[in-house]
Amino acid sequence: MPSLKEVRNRITSVNSTQQVTKAMKMVSAAKLRRATDRIVQLRPFENRLSAIISNLSANLGDSLDLALSRPNGSKDVLIVAITSDRGLCGAFNTNITRQVMHLTQTRFAEAHRNGDVHLLCVGKKGCEFFSRRGYNVIERYQDLFQHLDFESVAEAANYAINSYLAAEYAEVVLVYNEFKNVATQVVVTEQMLPLASAPADATSTATSSDYILEPNAATIVEELIPRMLRTKFYKALLESNASEHGARMTAMDKATENAGELLKQLRITYNRSRQAAITKEILEIVGGAEALASGK
Repeated sequence: MPSLKEVRNRITSVNSTQQVTKAMKMVSAAKLRRATDRIVQLRPFENRLSAIISNLSANLGDSLDLALSRPNGSKDVLIVAITSDRGLCGAFNTNITRQVMHLTQTRFAEAHRNGDVHLLCVGKKGCEFFSRRGYNVIERYQDLFQHLDFESVAEAANYAINSYLAAEYAEVVLVYNEFKNVATQVVVTEQMLPLASAPADATSTATSSDYILEPNAATIVEELIPRMLRTKFYKALLESNASEHGARMTAMDKATENAGELLKQLRITYNRSRQAAITKEILEIVGGAEALASGK
């Protein structure tokens, strides 16, 4: 049985840890509120913008020829892995790294064997993980969460768009956590480039409205698509940011509960040790008294 001093030190240590986890839970809860407000405000805009482009593209049909939707002949692949800058958020980062490695072993296995898979890691955890394992990591955009605004994110999105137009990458794929609720984050693998072709029945379901388009529908689509891609990239980071705070809040809440359970067990152990020590002292006193009495 451990000594009383050891148990007291352990109780003090666990109590301090519980205070830290409780404070981190409160901080994450405050940040989560702001992060969810941002993503809830952006989702309708991104969905509506995508719907407008899909509608116009379906009406144009085969007459629309976009460079961002055509194969460019490259063999390289760019995977945008969105993780966090800090840990202590459960399986949040592990789920992303596991999904990226799964992609490199299945869908992009041949390109990975030839060294043609490149990773744009947003978040220090993903950058550190893949750098240690010898992946081709582009490190210039890993600090986007320190200044999470549209202008900073648009720079990284423009890098992906311009690289595709320059035939540096054949595909650009986003891997991120989509925010559902505090306890649920879903790993999403989304193809950013080339643009997915419209479904076969898209033309028949497209609605034709009495809009006056200047200069024409094709020009408008070409202007809106880069903006849509930048917005999609920004939305992925906002989703990941909200998911990170939700995952950390859940993890810290569970850690606080576990610390409370551990404190209960340690207090029981402390009381038992203290009782055993008192009983031992009483026995020694009684034994000494009897020895003195028998000596007389």
